[in-house]
Amino acid sequence: MYATKAKQLFEQGYNCSQAVVLAFKDLFDIDEKTLEKLALPFGGGLGRLRLVCGAASGVAFVIGQIYGDAEKLEVYDITRTILEQAQEVNGSLICKELLENGNVIPEIGGTPEARTKEYYDARPCGVIIYNTAKLLQNYLEEQGIIK
Repeated sequence: MYATKAKQLFEQGYNCSQAVVLAFKDLFDIDEKTLEKLALPFGGGLGRLRLVCGAASGVAFVIGQIYGDAEKLEVYDITRTILEQAQEVNGSLICKELLENGNVIPEIGGTPEARTKEYYDARPCGVIIYNTAKLLQNYLEEQGIIK
Protein backbone atom coordinates (compact mmCIF):
# COMPACT_ATOMS: atom_id res chain seq x y z
CA MET A 1 0.00 0.00 0.00
CA TYR A 2 2.61 2.59 1.08
CA ALA A 3 5.16 1.49 -1.53
CA THR A 4 2.60 1.64 -4.32
CA LYS A 5 1.50 5.08 -3.12
CA ALA A 6 5.13 6.30 -3.15
CA LYS A 7 5.58 5.21 -6.77
CA GLN A 8 2.27 6.83 -7.74
CA LEU A 9 3.27 10.10 -6.09
CA PHE A 10 6.53 10.13 -8.04
CA GLU A 11 4.58 9.54 -11.23
CA GLN A 12 2.38 12.53 -10.32
CA GLY A 13 5.41 14.83 -10.28
CA TYR A 14 6.75 14.69 -6.74
CA ASN A 15 10.47 14.14 -6.37
CA CYS A 16 11.74 10.82 -5.02
CA SER A 17 12.11 12.01 -1.43
CA GLN A 18 8.73 13.72 -1.37
CA ALA A 19 7.10 10.61 -2.83
CA VAL A 20 8.37 8.40 0.00
CA VAL A 21 7.66 10.89 2.77
CA LEU A 22 4.16 11.75 1.53
CA ALA A 23 3.28 8.07 1.09
CA PHE A 24 3.75 7.63 4.85
CA LYS A 25 2.12 10.97 5.81
CA ASP A 26 -0.65 9.35 7.84
CA LEU A 27 1.98 8.31 10.40
CA PHE A 28 2.92 11.93 11.23
CA ASP A 29 1.28 14.83 12.96
CA ILE A 30 2.50 17.21 10.24
CA ASP A 31 0.35 18.60 7.46
CA GLU A 32 0.97 17.48 3.88
CA LYS A 33 2.13 20.87 2.60
CA THR A 34 4.79 21.11 5.33
CA LEU A 35 5.98 17.57 4.62
CA GLU A 36 6.17 18.38 0.92
CA LYS A 37 8.35 21.42 1.67
CA LEU A 38 10.60 19.60 4.16
CA ALA A 39 11.30 16.73 1.76
CA LEU A 40 11.80 18.92 -1.33
CA PRO A 41 15.58 19.60 -1.06
CA PHE A 42 16.40 15.89 -0.79
CA GLY A 43 15.26 15.13 -4.34
CA GLY A 44 17.72 14.54 -7.14
CA GLY A 45 20.27 13.15 -4.73
CA LEU A 46 20.25 16.30 -2.55
CA GLY A 47 19.40 19.32 -4.65
CA ARG A 48 20.18 17.53 -7.94
CA LEU A 49 23.79 16.90 -6.87
CA ARG A 50 23.11 13.20 -7.56
CA LEU A 51 24.46 12.11 -4.19
CA VAL A 52 22.28 10.13 -1.74
CA CYS A 53 19.16 8.80 -3.45
CA GLY A 54 16.10 10.84 -2.54
CA ALA A 55 14.12 7.68 -1.78
CA ALA A 56 16.79 6.72 0.77
CA SER A 57 16.65 10.23 2.25
CA GLY A 58 12.87 9.90 2.42
CA VAL A 59 13.23 6.67 4.39
CA ALA A 60 15.60 8.40 6.83
CA PHE A 61 13.08 11.23 7.21
CA VAL A 62 10.25 8.81 7.99
CA ILE A 63 12.40 6.88 10.48
CA GLY A 64 13.29 10.15 12.20
CA GLN A 65 9.65 11.11 12.51
CA ILE A 66 8.62 7.74 13.91
CA TYR A 67 11.64 6.92 16.09
CA GLY A 68 13.00 10.41 16.80
CA ASP A 69 12.48 10.05 20.55
CA ALA A 70 14.53 6.84 20.71
CA GLU A 71 18.24 6.67 21.47
CA LYS A 72 20.42 7.98 18.66
CA LEU A 73 22.19 4.66 18.08
CA GLU A 74 18.86 2.83 17.86
CA VAL A 75 17.65 5.25 15.19
CA TYR A 76 20.93 4.84 13.31
CA ASP A 77 20.61 1.04 13.49
CA ILE A 78 17.05 1.08 12.15
CA THR A 79 18.01 3.45 9.35
CA ARG A 80 21.10 1.45 8.45
CA THR A 81 19.18 -1.84 8.46
CA ILE A 82 16.62 -0.59 5.94
CA LEU A 83 19.09 1.31 3.77
CA GLU A 84 21.55 -1.59 3.59
CA GLN A 85 18.68 -3.70 2.27
CA ALA A 86 17.83 -0.95 -0.23
CA GLN A 87 21.44 -0.80 -1.36
CA GLU A 88 21.41 -4.55 -1.95
CA VAL A 89 18.08 -4.56 -3.79
CA ASN A 90 18.66 -1.42 -5.88
CA GLY A 91 22.41 -1.75 -6.42
CA SER A 92 23.40 1.52 -4.76
CA LEU A 93 22.22 4.37 -2.54
CA ILE A 94 23.83 6.98 -4.80
CA CYS A 95 21.50 8.75 -7.23
CA LYS A 96 24.14 9.11 -9.96
CA GLU A 97 25.01 5.41 -9.86
CA LEU A 98 21.36 4.37 -9.85
CA LEU A 99 20.63 6.52 -12.89
CA GLU A 100 23.72 5.29 -14.73
CA ASN A 101 22.74 1.68 -13.95
CA GLY A 102 19.42 2.51 -15.61
CA ASN A 103 21.33 3.89 -18.64
CA VAL A 104 20.40 7.49 -17.88
CA ILE A 105 23.10 10.14 -18.04
CA PRO A 106 22.52 12.08 -14.82
CA GLU A 107 22.69 15.85 -15.04
CA ILE A 108 24.01 17.64 -12.00
CA GLY A 109 22.12 20.85 -11.28
CA GLY A 110 20.39 22.46 -14.20
CA THR A 111 16.73 22.46 -15.06
CA PRO A 112 14.87 19.18 -14.57
CA GLU A 113 13.37 17.58 -17.64
CA ALA A 114 9.65 17.77 -18.25
CA ARG A 115 7.79 14.96 -16.53
CA THR A 116 6.48 13.08 -19.54
CA LYS A 117 5.72 9.43 -20.15
CA GLU A 118 9.11 9.15 -21.87
CA TYR A 119 10.81 10.68 -18.81
CA TYR A 120 9.28 8.10 -16.48
CA ASP A 121 9.83 5.20 -18.90
CA ALA A 122 13.55 6.04 -19.25
CA ARG A 123 14.30 6.20 -15.53
CA PRO A 124 14.71 3.47 -12.94
CA CYS A 125 13.42 5.85 -10.25
CA GLY A 126 9.86 4.51 -9.98
CA VAL A 127 11.11 0.99 -9.29
CA ILE A 128 13.77 2.26 -6.87
CA ILE A 129 11.20 4.33 -4.99
CA TYR A 130 8.84 1.36 -4.82
CA ASN A 131 11.58 -1.03 -3.65
CA THR A 132 12.89 1.35 -1.02
CA ALA A 133 9.46 2.30 0.32
CA LYS A 134 8.49 -1.41 0.38
CA LEU A 135 11.48 -2.20 2.61
CA LEU A 136 10.41 0.57 4.99
CA GLN A 137 6.80 -0.63 4.84
CA ASN A 138 7.89 -4.19 5.64
CA TYR A 139 9.98 -3.03 8.59
CA LEU A 140 7.15 -0.92 10.02
CA GLU A 141 4.72 -3.83 9.59
CA GLU A 142 7.13 -6.15 11.44
CA GLN A 143 7.31 -3.59 14.26
CA GLY A 144 3.51 -3.27 14.44
CA ILE A 145 3.62 0.42 13.49
CA ILE A 146 1.42 -0.19 10.42
CA LYS A 147 -0.84 -3.04 9.36
